[in-house]
Amino acid sequence: QLVESGGGLVQPGGSLRLSCAASANIFSIYSMGWYRQAPGKQREFVASITSGSITNYADSVKGRFTISRDNAKVTVYLQMNSLKPEDTAVYYCRMYGTGYWGQGTQVTVSS
Repeated sequence: QLVESGGGLVQPGGSLRLSCAASANIFSIYSMGWYRQAPGKQREFVASITSGSITNYADSVKGRFTISRDNAKVTVYLQMNSLKPEDTAVYYCRMYGTGYWGQGTQVTVSS
């Protein structure tokens, strides 16, 4: 089970940090990812991190978002800076190789 938190309303240029807590005690062996889905659009990849903390980002968020993980807390984070209105979406975390997705957390960037 994956539970996201940290979404909300923020002004353009602002920051948010999303968290995704896992219940699996084998969290540390899995790659984790963040995806987002805006209204009327398909779900898209945002960022991923391997068990060895190798990261990958969508071009649209490179330099603004940072994914990290804390295996002791079985949690993956997404630090989002310099937010833009086009970042508005429901953000989901994913545990690769298991089929597990979180329920999503809403991020709205608006003045």
